[in-house]
Amino acid sequence: MIIEPVITKDGTKIIPLSEGEFTIDSSKVMVPYNPETDNLADRPGSLLVEVTPFLVVNKKDVILLDAGLGYEIDGELQIHRTLRKHGYEPDDVTKVLVSHLHKDHAGGLMYKDKYNDPQPAFKNAVYFVHRQAFDYSMETGYPKYLTEEFEWLDSYNKVFWLTDEDGTIDNYIHYKVTNGHSPFHQVFWIEELNGRPIFFGADDAPQYKQMIKKFSAKYDYDGKRSMELRQEWWDAGKENHWTFLFYHDTRSAVFQCE
Repeated sequence: MIIEPVITKDGTKIIPLSEGEFTIDSSKVMVPYNPETDNLADRPGSLLVEVTPFLVVNKKDVILLDAGLGYEIDGELQIHRTLRKHGYEPDDVTKVLVSHLHKDHAGGLMYKDKYNDPQPAFKNAVYFVHRQAFDYSMETGYPKYLTEEFEWLDSYNKVFWLTDEDGTIDNYIHYKVTNGHSPFHQVFWIEELNGRPIFFGADDAPQYKQMIKKFSAKYDYDGKRSMELRQEWWDAGKENHWTFLFYHDTRSAVFQCE
């Protein structure tokens, strides 16, 4: 599904790179869901989610926020195909911001070449990954993490390892480790020239409905903290006109607080 880009008042282009709808249950397996033919009632105990990485294009960078599932269509990464449908090449991406390393967020960080060796999916980009999140994911392993999809990052020369609990990238991208959805999960604010930030909460703030309703998720590492952070961010967003990017929302991937 192609979702039309959103242009902010500052002229920043936000492109949702939808990979489709899926259901997920306690098995953590993402099962494709077609709303025209499938019935959610037939999948008891399942959550319905969209998987939507985002491309944010401004005067400084072409930024990818998380990388999707890494599925291929006719030998081409789905995220590459979607980028091209919007007029961008994978090599155009300058920064990849990684919230955490669960399969549905990290699968598209790489692809395998004809020798079955991992290759960066965005070879001109710097990958921003939190070091502790990487170490934890490698130690924890399957089924929560598919380490073969990201272990190559440890020796890749275009990874910038974030090590602090919060900080700033290139003077305009801010990050904060939350430990909400998963250990060392991080969120990002991309500051626009007019001071209105674009906020990506990844799986701490995955859907609009979770922002407006108190909800502590059992699947979160610290559900109470995630719930409290969502309330804090929503209040700040309404007051300061944030643009929210919802990675798993099936209706509103981008929400601008006017």
